[in-house]
Amino acid sequence: MSKRIRVQNAQTIPHLRVLRLKKRQPNRSRLGDFFLDLFLLGMAMLMIFPLVFAISSALKPLDELFMFPPKIFAQNPTLDNFSDLFVTMGKSWVTFSRYIFNTVFITVAGTAGHLIIASMGAFVLAKYDFPGGKTFFNIVVVALMFNGYVTAIPNYLIINALGWVDTYWAIIIPAFAAPIGLFLMKQFMEGLPMSLVEAAKIDGANEWKVFISIVMPNVKPAWLTMIIFSVQSLWNNRAATFIYSEEKKPLVYALQQIQSGGIARTGQAAAVTVIVMLVPIIIFVLSESQILETMASSGLKD
Repeated sequence: MSKRIRVQNAQTIPHLRVLRLKKRQPNRSRLGDFFLDLFLLGMAMLMIFPLVFAISSALKPLDELFMFPPKIFAQNPTLDNFSDLFVTMGKSWVTFSRYIFNTVFITVAGTAGHLIIASMGAFVLAKYDFPGGKTFFNIVVVALMFNGYVTAIPNYLIINALGWVDTYWAIIIPAFAAPIGLFLMKQFMEGLPMSLVEAAKIDGANEWKVFISIVMPNVKPAWLTMIIFSVQSLWNNRAATFIYSEEKKPLVYALQQIQSGGIARTGQAAAVTVIVMLVPIIIFVLSESQILETMASSGLKD
């Protein structure tokens, strides 16, 4: 009875209209969907082929590595390349665990510092207006255009003047100031509603509480992406320019020294390729689902 009265009232009042939502139909045909899926499948195969070929090469015995025409998959897969690699590393006067420690310490410390400094600086640039703020951000944008080879000599002169040559800090401290992190975090924080920050301040939260509890959880896609870039850069850093002591060398440098050992170490070189790219890929795979999930649930607007 009440439903009937509501309908009658809606019909008698002129400015009320009943809108029927029609289900949106896709513009593509089934044939178009098929070709689109086929195109995406082809692109996926092109992107995954280098990874599959590298893993397959690491599992090939030495005779298959020199086979012509080369085979994509190993005919007689073996783990001898990895075992030979660890035997070779074990003969070094610096232990294998020491190389791993050097790389892990540099990667973790550099990534943590980059995340903290870039996120705090981006929060100030994105949510507060102060003299010189836009000029400083423009300098950061310009810094994105310079390749690391262009700034290699100035970086070395500065690090040498500070006395950081042949120390871990020669790699860690410059990683703090990588412009890509500040740019990424600032652009993402600009989309965060200022009303959230103001509401938190009304409730009595200070700047640090707002930054930790409000801002950082809502920009999770940005700092997860930044972590991926930073880990990939630091993990693959040979540090040959700044670190000369063998006991401070990272793992990548030691592995590439083995990789340049000639034809007899071709199998070990293939194993080195897999080990070097394994960690960045694992971190990306573990973070990808969180990035997509947070992207889907972070559409906040004023």
